[in-house]
Amino acid sequence: MRNLSMSRPMKDLSHDTYSRIQPHIHSWTKMYGTSFLYWLGTRPMLLISEPELIREILNNRDKIYPKAEVHAFIRKLIGDGVAASGGEKWSKMRKLANYAFNAETLKNMIPAMIASAQMVLERWKNHQGKEIEVVEEFKLLTSDAISRAAFGSSYEEGKKIFDMLTKLTMLVGRNAFKIKLPGISEIWKTGDEIEAEKLEKQIENSILQIIKKREDEVMAGDVENYGDDFLGILLKAYHDDDQSKRISLKDVIDECKTLYVAGQETTNVLLSWAVLLLAIHSEWQEEARNEVFKILGHQTPNADGIAKLKIMGMIINETLRLYPPVTGFVRKVDRKVRLGKLTLPADVNLQISTLLVHHDPLTWGEDVHLFKPERFSEGLAKATNNNKAAYLPFGLGPRTCIGFNFAITEAKIALSMILQRYAITHSPTYVHSPVQNLTIGPRHGIQVVLNPLQN
Repeated sequence: MRNLSMSRPMKDLSHDTYSRIQPHIHSWTKMYGTSFLYWLGTRPMLLISEPELIREILNNRDKIYPKAEVHAFIRKLIGDGVAASGGEKWSKMRKLANYAFNAETLKNMIPAMIASAQMVLERWKNHQGKEIEVVEEFKLLTSDAISRAAFGSSYEEGKKIFDMLTKLTMLVGRNAFKIKLPGISEIWKTGDEIEAEKLEKQIENSILQIIKKREDEVMAGDVENYGDDFLGILLKAYHDDDQSKRISLKDVIDECKTLYVAGQETTNVLLSWAVLLLAIHSEWQEEARNEVFKILGHQTPNADGIAKLKIMGMIINETLRLYPPVTGFVRKVDRKVRLGKLTLPADVNLQISTLLVHHDPLTWGEDVHLFKPERFSEGLAKATNNNKAAYLPFGLGPRTCIGFNFAITEAKIALSMILQRYAITHSPTYVHSPVQNLTIGPRHGIQVVLNPLQN
């Protein structure tokens, strides 16, 4: 059902991604209600869709709902980093990540984000008045930004890693929903499994080279104390004299893999969908542009200006509502517990569908599938009727995506700099076909036309 639904283009540029990408859940909720049990291979899955229960699960104050086991293919992509791990290891790695992406550090990353946007905009001078496919362009921008900001390098230096991650991501998308008998991979491996293991090893070897380069720079006196970026913070922890604070080399590699993937993929799809929506809805594009010129003029973005871009924030929030990066979250019941009116046994997996809650007319109204940034004009609390769990683009609670402020800031910078230079229209060649691989992206890319603004 799912593959068939996503195989056909959507008509009339519809934003009903829920019924397209999760047609089984969309259909079953109509038949069985808001909570029901189904089986995914040998695993019992209980869908939870009430925001109050979702909030209780994701906040996980009593440590009853740990993250469920990560799919083998996804683990090859992100390792056992902060996005996949649990327990004491997760707590240690989360503290490091929080420090690496605090408000002050994020402010220091803004010049790197601007430099990456300028690099792509310079390329676009050759496409003025012409059609351009923006997904690949934003892949370049976001890859360069995460390379500069977190690893002190550039996209060109990390290109080999990004290319391999792209191939591995495609394998993940092709296999993440396939059900295999437990233990079968120990006896017989598919061609995709063999290729994934090969890519995983090559990616790790390439990251080891980046680590060695930084360590050599420290030994030569070119870099002090491993540097202040994300890589530097990880290497300080790896070389820490205090064994209780020390992390392993594998920990360093896994966190690098996680950030390379999440730091590029999430912002790429956000920017791509936002540009499409602005191209379709010219009135919102004009409002956003007027705000950018009012606050920033023709200057490059700065931290104070970025914080004042209210309309831009509304557009980004609505983009993430209609096209969230991930389709949902899975948690495991650690021990018997009462959840609302339900009594749950241990070892049941709880599925939370981001698409379901983002497209629920009870929260968002009958115009739920329409692009209406004004929903967020009075803030997130008002838009969700004071229920945070009705809006989950980056999760909720202690496991909220650590890089969400990085992604939002980078998106505001890139969109502002684009709107200062171009009016965007969508190309008649564009085919609207959202699909889920690792994130929700466009199957055939996004084609727009860049019309330079008159001075």
